[in-house]
Amino acid sequence: MNQGKYVFAQLTDFLPRRVFDRLVEKYSGNKKIRTFTCWSQMLCMIFGQLTARDSMRDLMLSLEAHKNKYYHLGFGATVSRTNLGKANR
Repeated sequence: MNQGKYVFAQLTDFLPRRVFDRLVEKYSGNKKIRTFTCWSQMLCMIFGQLTARDSMRDLMLSLEAHKNKYYHLGFGATVSRTNLGKANR
C-alpha cells in the first residue's frame, strides 16, 4: 500500500494549495472550524474518489484502515464521521 500513499501524495502535491487557501479565506470556509479544515475535507473526498468508495460509511471504513497514516496523507490528526458529515453538509 506504500505505492498508493505515494500516488496520493503526488496527486495532492499537484493541487495549487495557495489558490485553494485563498478561496477558502474569501468564502470563510474554515470559519468556526477547529480541526477538520476544508483542505482535510477535500483530501478525504479525493481519497474516496481514488479508492472508488460508494458511501460515506464505506469511505470512513477505508480511512480508518489507514489511521496511522493520517498525518502523512495530509488529513491531520484525526478524521471522524461526524466531522466529515458536517463538512459535507
